[in-house]
Amino acid sequence: VSFYRGVWCPYCNIELAALQEAWQAIQATGAQLVSISPQSLANGRKAKLDKQIAFPMLSDAGGRVADAFGLRFRLPDDLIDLYRGFGVDLPLINEDRSWTLPMPGRFVVGQDGIIAYAEVSPDYTRRPDPADLLPVLKRLQGSIAA
Repeated sequence: VSFYRGVWCPYCNIELAALQEAWQAIQATGAQLVSISPQSLANGRKAKLDKQIAFPMLSDAGGRVADAFGLRFRLPDDLIDLYRGFGVDLPLINEDRSWTLPMPGRFVVGQDGIIAYAEVSPDYTRRPDPADLLPVLKRLQGSIAA
């Protein structure tokens, strides 16, 4: 499960491209990949087509899933002003007036529902390499086969 801020974020686009590139290797371990963002369903669908993403991209309307993972935060007023200055209208993009975003995060959840890997950073410019997931996924694949 990969949480990202939205397709308007260049770092998120780099991450989506890296995940797309790693997707077949991830699938080869028997795992599934899904990305979640607060952007509206229509904006998520457009991003999926524009970025040619093959794995599911879900819309977290109202940020409830990000909130459950402890990732959701409200942007401070100075950042809201900065984003507006750059033309990033989160209430329009997300169809949510809250000016909240998820911290970028990536989780591997085993079939038993236990989180086997978690990577979260409040620094949205830092993202883990998708290759870091493969040893965890292979270990989980081996435990299922055993």
